[in-house]
Amino acid sequence: MHGQTAAGVRKVYTMNRAAYRGLLSMATLAIYGIFTAGGNTDSASIPVAPSTMTSMGTVDERFQSYNIEMLEVTGGDFWKPYSKTAGGTQTTANSGSNLPAGMNPDMYQYRPPINLGNPRLRTLAAALGPAYLRVSGTWENTTYFHDSDDFAPKNPPAGFKGVLTRQQWKGVVDFSHKVNAKIVTSFSTGAGTRDADGVWTPKEASNFLAYTKSVGGDIAAAEFMNEPTAAAMGGAPKGYDAAAYGRDVAVFAPFIRNAAPDMIILGPGSVGEGGVFEMFAGMPFLKSEDLLKATGPVFDVFSYHFYGAVSQRCASMGQSATTTADAALSDEWLSRTNGVETFYAGLRDRFEPGKPLWITETADAACGGNPWASTFLDSFRYLSQLGSMAQRGVQVVTHNTLDASDYGLLDENTLVPRPNYWSALLWRKVMGTTTLNPAIPSSPGLHVYAHCLRDTPGGVALLVINADRTKSRSVRLPMSSERFTLTAKNLSSAHVQLNGKQLDVGADDVLPPLHGVEVPSGTTMFAPASITFLAIPGANNAACR
Repeated sequence: MHGQTAAGVRKVYTMNRAAYRGLLSMATLAIYGIFTAGGNTDSASIPVAPSTMTSMGTVDERFQSYNIEMLEVTGGDFWKPYSKTAGGTQTTANSGSNLPAGMNPDMYQYRPPINLGNPRLRTLAAALGPAYLRVSGTWENTTYFHDSDDFAPKNPPAGFKGVLTRQQWKGVVDFSHKVNAKIVTSFSTGAGTRDADGVWTPKEASNFLAYTKSVGGDIAAAEFMNEPTAAAMGGAPKGYDAAAYGRDVAVFAPFIRNAAPDMIILGPGSVGEGGVFEMFAGMPFLKSEDLLKATGPVFDVFSYHFYGAVSQRCASMGQSATTTADAALSDEWLSRTNGVETFYAGLRDRFEPGKPLWITETADAACGGNPWASTFLDSFRYLSQLGSMAQRGVQVVTHNTLDASDYGLLDENTLVPRPNYWSALLWRKVMGTTTLNPAIPSSPGLHVYAHCLRDTPGGVALLVINADRTKSRSVRLPMSSERFTLTAKNLSSAHVQLNGKQLDVGADDVLPPLHGVEVPSGTTMFAPASITFLAIPGANNAACR
């Protein structure tokens, strides 16, 4: 793949094999009891054979990644949190501000620029590394880069809606170095970047790339435009169509090959297709098929965005576009990501055959996430999506966002980790880059994924998601394992427990140790509405050596 370099591996998982010799202590058995309490037991336990699981492929070392919206960097109007106590200024957006075209200003509130030097933010982000840090979003399409150390203009120049300063972008570069995250972005494509004929020019992008390099930064990958299927919403000129996109990319691609030859060109970065719902019903919309016909095979990586619904903020788009908390554990909801991947993989195979797939933006719902995106209820979607996309060969999945609005991994006001953050941390600790076939038959409510155990030759890791709200499930393992089970006192809780103990950041922003519970060979039970990682260092799997 064009420009891809080998990523270093950070050792985040160690295993004391001697701990598995002999029977479990009585204390361990007492802890183990919390996993089987409550619920009816389903049918007989399912046999699992970690030693003979076959490889399904590999994912990028930075597979699990995250977004910080460009709007967070510059400051501006972003999705208003449902909570009245959330950070930001509790005012609606002003007319003529940097809102996406056609959107209701009452759904937004102003945020000042993010402090990327915050030690707590850096500590929590670093624990997820290595990762890709995507700084983009709808607002990036109309952001002006003020390439000067002079004071930024009070109002953006004509054709732009926001201003990014050198100091702000240097903050992104410094942050990326501190947290082991390679930068992914897109470019400004609004009216201010175009010539008299309306064709995109690389002047802004050239200044942006040159400054990035001058401060020791590097852009690993980028899309030309954020979500070109919704180009009108993102600030494209009136009447912008697939032919115009093709003309622009014909300027963009050779420019990048010359100015940043190691940068991966992502594209098209579409959203809103695949039959899940009509996100843009009644609004101008471009089809990816037409965009790809217009560009020809030019992208190094085929990228797209995925949202299974729009949030309650955007309920005006129609009931079919929304979802409910009651549906959050349903097989239909958890499988929506698969159907959309099938759609975009089909387009990839037609227009960009052999190219890797990246999801460069995803969360529970567009428009800032639903109220339960910040609770344990959404962790089932978060981890099921990672597991299923890894099985399907998607190389990178980028969560929106790290710390803004209700779908952030962190609370934007306090930087307290939400359940999805702890889910991400456990994935980083246990799941390696080689995906295995668990060879377990499908069963309603039960989702099982397997990878090689991180940094443990021959070891296997299982992710077992019991999304059934009432029934326990069980599997039968021929060897011992170490268990990490996530539960919550109730599914709508913003707090999560690991093996029965609540996870919290300690004094001086120290993350708690993520200790597992030793489990002997034999039947292992999974309580209703629980998520479990099993580390099996003694699997001796040939695909993992």
